[in-house]
Amino acid sequence: MSLSMYQASIPVFIRMLGNLSAILDKAAGYTETKKIDPGVLLNARLAPDMLPLSFQVRIACDSAKTCAAQLAGIEPPSQPDTETTFAEWQARITKTIDFLKSVSEAQIDGSEERTIILKMRTQEMKFQGQAFLLSFALPNFYFHITTAYAILRHNGLDLGKADFLGRS
Repeated sequence: MSLSMYQASIPVFIRMLGNLSAILDKAAGYTETKKIDPGVLLNARLAPDMLPLSFQVRIACDSAKTCAAQLAGIEPPSQPDTETTFAEWQARITKTIDFLKSVSEAQIDGSEERTIILKMRTQEMKFQGQAFLLSFALPNFYFHITTAYAILRHNGLDLGKADFLGRS
């Protein structure tokens, strides 16, 4: 049995964004319990030259929706980058999941050979659909989910592997 492009992308993004949402719920509760300004965690970094937690969440959402849109051959929805609270970040995750759920299997399957062109700040990257998903989009997505987890764990949240992987 083969694994389709849809199966390798949309359900993975939805599940991990759900796990990220649950982790952010824990973070919001942690700030209340410990009487910490939520902005402290949202602006926390692992290193001075890293992007903060808030950007990790943004990039995870944006990379999932951009990948889905690229594979489906549609435009991703535009979202203003104005979130400053845990509630606003949760809303962004929800909007991203809603978009992902709106992309059908028929739109994604068969995209293995679709040409994907990413315009980066200083260059363009060109991929075939399957290589884009497996060698760029998924690793990038997991990098930002993992970094968000690590920032929160580093700042004292009681998180473990089960929080990252979620519960079935």
